[in-house]
Amino acid sequence: MTLKTSDEYVERLKKMKPNVYAYGRRIGRDDPVLEKPIKLLRLTFDLAQDPQYKNLLITQSHLTGEPINRFASLNLNIEDLYKQQEMKRALCHQVGGCIQRCMATDTLNGIGVVTKEIDDAKGTEYHVRFLEFLKYYQANDLVGSTSQTDVKGDRSARPHQQKDPDLYLRIVKKDKKGIIVRGAKSHITMGPYVDEHLVIPTRALTEKERDWAVSFAIPADQEGIKLITRITGPRSRIELKAPYNEYGVAESVLVFDDVFVPRERVFLCGEWEFAGPLALTFAGFHRHSYCGCKPALTDIIIGAVALVAEYNGVAGASHIQDELAELMIIGELVYASGIAAAARAERTPSGIYKPKFLYSNTGRYLAGINVYHEYEILASIAGGLPSTLPPEEDWLNPEVACYLEKYIRRNPAIPSEKIHRLYRFISDFSSSASCGWAQYAGIHGGGSPVMEKIGIKSQYDLESKKIIVKYLAGIKE
Repeated sequence: MTLKTSDEYVERLKKMKPNVYAYGRRIGRDDPVLEKPIKLLRLTFDLAQDPQYKNLLITQSHLTGEPINRFASLNLNIEDLYKQQEMKRALCHQVGGCIQRCMATDTLNGIGVVTKEIDDAKGTEYHVRFLEFLKYYQANDLVGSTSQTDVKGDRSARPHQQKDPDLYLRIVKKDKKGIIVRGAKSHITMGPYVDEHLVIPTRALTEKERDWAVSFAIPADQEGIKLITRITGPRSRIELKAPYNEYGVAESVLVFDDVFVPRERVFLCGEWEFAGPLALTFAGFHRHSYCGCKPALTDIIIGAVALVAEYNGVAGASHIQDELAELMIIGELVYASGIAAAARAERTPSGIYKPKFLYSNTGRYLAGINVYHEYEILASIAGGLPSTLPPEEDWLNPEVACYLEKYIRRNPAIPSEKIHRLYRFISDFSSSASCGWAQYAGIHGGGSPVMEKIGIKSQYDLESKKIIVKYLAGIKE
């Protein structure tokens, strides 16, 4: 059976060698500090067994014909791209934020597209290796990280110009058995609770930078790998338990200290001209993912704005209705960009459908530039209480609880506990450490807005627009 349970996933993690460093110590993957992030990933297994969600989460492997989790699948038609977008929006509603596992899906699709292009151009066997790895990945219902972003060092210098060549991940040795790599990748989401690290280049490279042109898959506890990790999540609750507070996220600096990668797991090794296309192809898939997950976060902000206005007795105020409409427009335009990107997808020689880069970049750009504006609307309507709400302990203290219950009342028809629960959610969602993470991720995850602008301009047919105006103005060439 290819589909695994969440318990089987957790058991795999427990058996891995401890190479995670957090809070000044080395920890195992069963350490309590990872409980919330791992619980979030559990959901991607549990919902695959849920009749309400299995249609979104289960698909069929084109390699074996077996049922597999959609997070381990390739997009082999336009409907697959639609399903990916719908699945991510639905699952993000369940956790109140990033579902995390989609990054590896996008990386697998990116590697699948570009390895075929390399093989066709160079006569290599990278795509064959990739498909064998994918069979293994699907058969075991694995979880992967996307390990793309190099630490980059001096931003004014290219990889080969850095004083320390390890500031971009590079090949330091290769032979018939495989390669040895050294360097680090940063901002690696879910690094401590994945089975495999999927490594791809971060940028276009030159012929002088062959050693930095590398892509591979490696077990997450391989000798020489270290994960230096930051873990965050909403504040824990004492009695006012709520689904949003049950999940978390971890980000790591992923260190490769002379790590051996077997030959059969290497998907790019020195073909420098394909580093840029692989980086961009992944970005195109991942920006399409954002057209599903980011509208889910907008949905949550819309719901919070509407509910807090209702609880405060001002739901009918014209300025609130106007701002709700603005949020609706942002969310649905981003989602519509994803639909357009899927509808205009291109079938590549690998058989994988690649979403239209122009439209996925447009959607991701709209999402990124509106992150703080959406939170600004929520803060405006909710008022200052989310930032000053007394801790839950005070609400449980019989000496003062009665006062807090009395003075939080708004609309007399709404019980104090509902108002308290809503404001505590808004506080966690909009003025906590996990909120700070979500806001930065909303801007920079999958590429900062400036990168989307570059992508849009690279694909945009500006000359055709000039021709239209020349015709209308009567300008003859």
